Amino acid sequence: MNAIATTTDSRLPDPLQLVPELGEVGGALFKAVGNGSIPRTTIGLVQLRAGQIVGSTYLNVLHTGNLRKSGESEERISSVATWRDAPSFTDAERVALELVEAVLTPTSNGERVPDELYARAAGHYEDKALATLIMAICQVNFFVPLALIGKPRPGVSPAEQWRPATAE
Repeated sequence: MNAIATTTDSRLPDPLQLVPELGEVGGALFKAVGNGSIPRTTIGLVQLRAGQIVGSTYLNVLHTGNLRKSGESEERISSVATWRDAPSFTDAERVALELVEAVLTPTSNGERVPDELYARAAGHYEDKALATLIMAICQVNFFVPLALIGKPRPGVSPAEQWRPATAE
């Protein structure tokens, strides 16, 4: 039986060591999203917003750090949670942020992405770019269970994110 981790430790050992196939899946998603049809900044903003919505400190720190490394301004990074009234986002970024919110936020009528929102997104992104934006939402959501259940340590190197494996 595995020991209970402390609040500063991750709950799992490195999932990539436990399930090496994860590297292939993660790499394929990264490659698909990085096809150049969507600006990396937009992808980062969307993925940061997803981390905020699901309440993952790990994803928030990861995507905030990635945006900083890419030269994104602190004003835009700190405004992602309140993007609707922040003046610093383009219309295309706004619809991308609205799309990730729609996907991750249940509604009372069951329709998360109404035709009107899809039409606005399609008005800003051609088909390949829209499919890539959808894949960016898929990519971050693929890792949400690992972030929420496994609780990797935020803000440290990948080698330090996961607790050491225990002997079986």
